[in-house]
Amino acid sequence: MRPAGSDSSVPAVNIKEMDTQFELELSVPGFDKSDFNVRVENQKLLISAESKTENEKEMENYTRREFGYHSFQRSFALPKEIINEEAIDAKYEAGILKVMLPKRTEVLPKEPKNIVIS
Repeated sequence: MRPAGSDSSVPAVNIKEMDTQFELELSVPGFDKSDFNVRVENQKLLISAESKTENEKEMENYTRREFGYHSFQRSFALPKEIINEEAIDAKYEAGILKVMLPKRTEVLPKEPKNIVIS
């Protein structure tokens, strides 16, 4: 049996590749924006969150209490030759944390170029 009020699990993730960036989406409902820590370290994207519910009503007679604390940690390897680490951005909306990972300009697809014959 795990302790009541504790939940440390790994959230589901979707990763999409687009022409100019990768988008990473984590399903993390129940958190506030301030609960997240998103950082890049040693060519890894590290995402963690911790949420604690304060005990406002200490004297209530709970027979079971599972609300209170949940956390997670995830890490993703970043290929430095593809990802522009300086331009990574994130937003949290409707229970989804979205991290945008722009590609370096050197690896972006280039428009075809016609060569004029002289």
